Order: sequence, then structure tokens, then C-alpha cells
Amino acid sequence: MSDKAHHYHIFETAGGYCGIAWSEAGITRFQLPTSSAQSTERLLLRRLSGGRPSRPTPPVEQAIAAVRRYFQGEQMDFSAVALDLEGQDEFFRTIYAAARRVGWGHTTTYGALAKEIGAGPEVARDVGQAMAKNPVALIIPCHRVLAAGGKIGGFSAPGGSGAKMRMLELEGVRLGPPEPAQQSLGF
Repeated sequence: MSDKAHHYHIFETAGGYCGIAWSEAGITRFQLPTSSAQSTERLLLRRLSGGRPSRPTPPVEQAIAAVRRYFQGEQMDFSAVALDLEGQDEFFRTIYAAARRVGWGHTTTYGALAKEIGAGPEVARDVGQAMAKNPVALIIPCHRVLAAGGKIGGFSAPGGSGAKMRMLELEGVRLGPPEPAQQSLGF
């Protein structure tokens, strides 16, 4: 990150406490929920040097309101949220732009995202690395990017792949074997 001023705010959602950081240019970091404001702040500040707690600007307040609605199960689209990805690898920025086009309730795979940006399947691992280093998870919906065959894959946020699964379930995405056609009567 550059030496420019970074502000942050910790806020509560139905999913736990989230953190958001921003510069004059846009959102720079987003911390997915943890169970306490203190743990969220600690995790956010690990990757945010020189950040200071601040009152959100109107655009940041809008993003916070959208995050709260998201964790209440409301369909949200974060693609218009202004981001400041300065300092991020240009190739990763290309991957992030493609990932932002994966909408609510939809998923893609690392390989399919590589193909979408014009690369071959050998780039799927690089896509995975970009998702693992995503500074604004949820706003860049890395939870919607799955491993080959629709497997859950990894997730570097608190709660790991379980958190990824819960976010997908919140969006109506169900992974795993299909429900049986005939339900048991339970006796």
C-alpha cells in the first residue's frame, strides 16, 4: 500500500463484525465477518498500515448498508462500488475485474475465470492465488469462484471453506449431491 491516508470502520452485520477501509479513491480493504469487533479490527489492520478509525464517507456508508443487507440474505450487487486497488498486480486486477462480473447466486471456476480473461487452463492456479490475496472479499466475490468440478476449493477468510459455503448458501447456491427424489417418511 502507498503512503496515502487510509481510514477504516468496524461494523456489525447479521453475519458478525465486518471491517472496511478506504482512501480518497475507493475501498481498499474489506474484512469478512468474525465474532467480535476486536478480532475483525485486528485482522483488518494486519494488512492496512497506517489506518485510522474514521466515520464513513457517504459512498462507504452506502457500501456498509449493502453489506448489511447482503448478510440479511438480500440480493446485492457490489459491482458499482468504487475500489482503490493501487499496488495490486495488474494481472490480478484483470482477474478481479472478471470475478466482479460473477453475479449473486452464480458461480464459476478458477479455470473458467482464466479462460474468460483469455488465458489457458494453466493460469487457473494464478486465479486461485489472486482470489486468496483478494483485498476486498465479498465486493470482489471470490467466494463465487470454485475449484474444478464445482468443488468448494479453498477460502482464506476466517472460517475457511465453511464460511465460503455459508455465503454461497445465503445466495441460494447449493453444492454437494442432489436431494433424493423421494423423501423418507421417517419411520
